[in-house]
Order: sequence, then C-alpha cells, then structure tokens
Amino acid sequence: MTDMLPPNSTIGILGSGQLGRMIAIAAAQLGYRCHVYAPETGPANDVAPAFTQGAFDDDAALAAFAAQVDVVTYEFENVEAAPIERLGALVPVRPSPRSLSVAQDRVAEKRFVEQLGGRPARWAEVPDRAALDAAIERIGCPAILKTTRFGYDGKGQARLSAAHDADAAWDAIGGGPAILEGFVSFEHEFSIVLARAIDGTIISYPPPLNVHKHGILDTSTIPAPAPVAAQWTEAATLAGRVAEALGHVGVLTLEFFASAEGPVFNEMAPRVHNSGHWTIEGAETSQFENHARAILGLPLGPTGLTGARVTMTNLIGADADNWTALAAEPGAHLHLYGKHEARPGRKMGHVTRVERQVVAARHPGLDPGSRF
Repeated sequence: MTDMLPPNSTIGILGSGQLGRMIAIAAAQLGYRCHVYAPETGPANDVAPAFTQGAFDDDAALAAFAAQVDVVTYEFENVEAAPIERLGALVPVRPSPRSLSVAQDRVAEKRFVEQLGGRPARWAEVPDRAALDAAIERIGCPAILKTTRFGYDGKGQARLSAAHDADAAWDAIGGGPAILEGFVSFEHEFSIVLARAIDGTIISYPPPLNVHKHGILDTSTIPAPAPVAAQWTEAATLAGRVAEALGHVGVLTLEFFASAEGPVFNEMAPRVHNSGHWTIEGAETSQFENHARAILGLPLGPTGLTGARVTMTNLIGADADNWTALAAEPGAHLHLYGKHEARPGRKMGHVTRVERQVVAARHPGLDPGSRF
C-alpha cells in the first residue's frame, strides 16, 4: 500500500481529550508517536510525547504543527472546517474536512443521510424564533429543539411538551440556528461503529445496546437484544454508504433508534465514539487501533468479540470515586482519564466487563475486509 506510513511516523491529533488519549495509546502500541494540538492541555497530554498549544484558527501555529507530523486526525468535531481544510494542504488530514463539515452541522447531516436513503426523525430547520412556531405546527409536540452545531451529551437541547414551551426552549439553547425534531417511538438505542481504510475497505463492529441517563451514555452492551440485531444489517449498510459517499478514512459512528419502522438515524460522529469504548477489551481490535490503522494506511484489524457478553459503563462525575473497588473487581477493566476535577456530567473514565466463556460469531457479511 503506497499510502502506508511506517512505524516511528507521527500522528497529529487535534484535541486533547480522552478520545485523543486512547488513540495515542493504541498508536504507541503499534510503534507510532502522537503530537497533540489543542488550545489547552487535557488527558491526551499524559500519553502523547509532543504538544503544541494553539487556537484551532491560528494558521501559523497549525502550519508549524503540520511540519512536525506525518498525518493529522481529530478527536472531536467541534472544530471549524475551514482552517482544517487549509491544514490539509500541508499534510494529509484523515478523516477529511468533508466528513467534519457534514457531521458538525445537523441540517447538513440530516439532508446528507436522507439523500443516501436514511430515515431520520421528522425534523424542520429553525433559523430564527419565528421559524420555530412554523416548525411546531409542522412537526408537532412533544419535540426537541437542538442547536445545529456544537451540541453533545445533552447540551444545546431543550424539550417541548407543547407549543407554549417555545419561548423557554428557544432561550434554553441560546437562540438559533437550530432544528426541531419530532419524538421517535423506539424500543432501543444502538450505534454502528465502522472503520474505513484508504483503499475503501470497511469493517464494522457488532452494534451495542446503548442506554443513556440525562442525555449522557451510561452503558453499552453486546450482544444487543433481538430488536436491535434484526435492524443491524440495514443500519450497517447505511453507515457504509455514508462512509463511501464522504470518502471517509478512519472510524465513523452512526447512532440509531430501533423502531417499529426500522432503524431511525439520530446523528453521526466522524471519529472514535464513546459507544465503541467496549472494543478495547471486548473486540479483537479496538476502535482506537483501527482508527490509527486506517489513517496510517495499515490493514484493518478483525472486529470479532473476545467473549460472550461485553458491558461498558461510563464513570460520570463522582462515579470515578469508586475506583478502588473497581480496580479490585475480578474481570473489570478500569480506564480513568486523568482528569483532575470531577463534575456532574463529566466523563471521568469507564469500566468494561467481558464474559469470556464463549467467543461470539461474527455477523455474516460483515467480516473484516468486507465492502458495503
């Protein structure tokens, strides 16, 4: 593979959070170095040997950073695409800025997925306060108002039980632009985590059942129950089409609701994802290693399960104070992110439990190296 970067090459990571930390750990195990670029230090700095502190729109600092790395990736999507496009003229950026620009704008994201045959919840664009009233008439209530950009873990969202909640919801998200989504009647939430290589090869992980609390992921469990398994192929096929259409290189995650009509698309992330943390111990190759493999031009690794059942539990806020008991628990794999202050709603770490009695079979048609 002509695009393959050899060991001792350097991966540049935009962002210093826990996802960057886990990418850097996986890359180090393969013999690669990581250089973090971010406005401030974070969990990734504990494991990456190099760091450049700078704003994401500082072209001079980004150019100096580009000169020290062989490929650039990003660990979160709240970065403007324009400076990343300029960075891409200096060094390969994977995934491309196109994946970033589509995923970070909910209007662009939903239109893109609809064009590929996806099924999002009923939605309407809300550029201003007047448009919200028209959207409520069209979509109805209950509904949820979401900022078009920079919302995650329940932030930038407000629920409307009835039309008279419009003013409060508008104020709660800080004003538009936004979208209004109708509520979805669903049985379960799940996600498709895949990796796409430079040559177009795609691998996919089994979909976990995802349970959220207060808008934040609480647990991911594999295997998922039958209603999710029944919608696996359709959801994974859509995710593959999205990756192909974007020319995506690296890990891509799509979140879904399992509904009576089939999988309803919720949102996507052009990166490694919280619902894929279970793969560190629960899969033959973690999402972090496969992301590194993809952007480096290496062959992708297999995604089969290492046990009969895998459960990942997020440690939010004070949950991490129970680290001594978790460290002593047989079979519990504890990951703490090195954050110095626990706050409500802050992800401090996670713990994964793998029941290893029987190795689960791969889903037919989704073996490593298969194409969508």
